[in-house]
Amino acid sequence: MRKLLEGVSEFRRLRRSAYRETFARLAHGQQPDALLIACSDSRVAPNVFASTQPGDIFVVRNVGNLVPAPTEPPGASESAGLEFALRRLEVSDIIVCGHSSCGAMQALLAPASDLSRVSAWLRHAAPALERFRAGVRLPGDWTGADQLSQLNVLAQLEQIRAYPEARDRLNAGRLRLHGWWFDLVNTELRDYDAPSGAFVPLDEQRVQTILARMNANLDKNMDAEPSRHSPQRRTGR
Repeated sequence: MRKLLEGVSEFRRLRRSAYRETFARLAHGQQPDALLIACSDSRVAPNVFASTQPGDIFVVRNVGNLVPAPTEPPGASESAGLEFALRRLEVSDIIVCGHSSCGAMQALLAPASDLSRVSAWLRHAAPALERFRAGVRLPGDWTGADQLSQLNVLAQLEQIRAYPEARDRLNAGRLRLHGWWFDLVNTELRDYDAPSGAFVPLDEQRVQTILARMNANLDKNMDAEPSRHSPQRRTGR
C-alpha cells in the first residue's frame, strides 16, 4: 500500500497537470480501439510493455486471463466486458495476453484444497488443460506450466470466437483476434503466429508485418463498404 500512496502523491506533484486535458476529454466518453484480456498477475503490466495512454485500450483482467464460454450462465464480468466492448465501443481488435510463470496455470496443474474458488474459476481453462494432457505442445523450450499458459491463450481465443457478436464481426472482417504471451524472464512480448504454430517475438519486423496486413485489409474493406467507414465514432462510459 505504501508504494501505491507514494505513487498517487508523485502523480499529483509531477504528472497530473500533463494529463489534465487528456482526462477532461475522456470524461465525455471513451473510444478504445482494442479490448485486452489479461491476467490479474501484478507482474503483467500492459501499460508498460505496450506504452499505452489512458483511453487506448479497454481492459479486462482476471486470474488466468479467462473468458467463460457463451453457453455459461450470464453474469460473468468477462462476458459482460466482451459484450460491451463489441456492441457499444465497437472495438476492432481483441487481445488475449497470457504470461510465463502464471500462478493460475500452476494451480490448474496442481489444484490446492485451500483454493476452492480459484479451482472453480479455472474450469474455464479446461479445454487448454485437456489438450496439454493429450500431449499437445507448442514450439519452444518452455516449462509445463508455460506450455499450458500458451495453449490457454489459444483456447480463450476460441471461446471468444464462439460469441455471436464476435463471430459476426469476424466473418464481416470488422474484428481481429490476437494471442499475446509475455515472457517475464526475458522481458519479451510474443505474438501467436498461426503458420508456424508458435509464439514469436513481437519485434519491430513483426510489428511492421502486422501493421501492413492491417492496412491492406482496411483498404479492401473500404473499397467494399465505403459507407461503413464514415467518420462516426462510438462512445461509452
